Amino acid sequence: MRIKVLRQKSPFSKPYWQEFDYTYIENQTVAGMLDELNYKDDLIDINGEPAPRIQWECSCLQGMCGGCAMVINNRPALACETFLKDIKGDTVVLEPLKKFTTICDLVVDRGIIQENLRKSNTYIEEYKGADQSEYEHMYAAGKCLKCGLCLEVCPNYKGGKSFFGAAFANDCYLIASRSGTMENAVKESYRTNFENGCSKALSCVDVCPMKIPTLASIAKMNRK
Repeated sequence: MRIKVLRQKSPFSKPYWQEFDYTYIENQTVAGMLDELNYKDDLIDINGEPAPRIQWECSCLQGMCGGCAMVINNRPALACETFLKDIKGDTVVLEPLKKFTTICDLVVDRGIIQENLRKSNTYIEEYKGADQSEYEHMYAAGKCLKCGLCLEVCPNYKGGKSFFGAAFANDCYLIASRSGTMENAVKESYRTNFENGCSKALSCVDVCPMKIPTLASIAKMNRK
């Protein structure tokens, strides 16, 4: 199997492609493959040249942290949940998420997701308690990993300057459902930073590793 990685030494350096030959183990994931490549004493590319270790992020390796989000064969996905046997063809192409600043190789800065939540000034302030009928959906919406996959595929997300994306819509729903005095402020922030910019492409729903029913969050916020 051929592994093709888009590499970048720093946020200010020019990206370049580097390829490696790899024989994978049955039922191995992309995360396992990267770990195996980096474990070698000497990482050598297809031209026989020594290569630095491939930089990528991970934490739980169980699809629960979102750290290993990257673009795999043109599809944003978690490396720990993407199995090599399911990839069509004999080449795996790995790229960093393109909607965020690349720090090094496959590592990107997703701080904008939390920064936009801070800028929106949406928080619970006075807890009022949620309607029991909302518990099931609140649990689903609360599983967001902030991995950035939904923003990567969103045709309306352009770096988070005015439209904050699906993760923000779910956060607004969770806050509005439990906040007393801040509810109107949350609604206004939702309208400004999400509703006015969303074209309902719903690609965010298709790519979400936690299968969050974001369309339901949007519907509930629009109803509010």
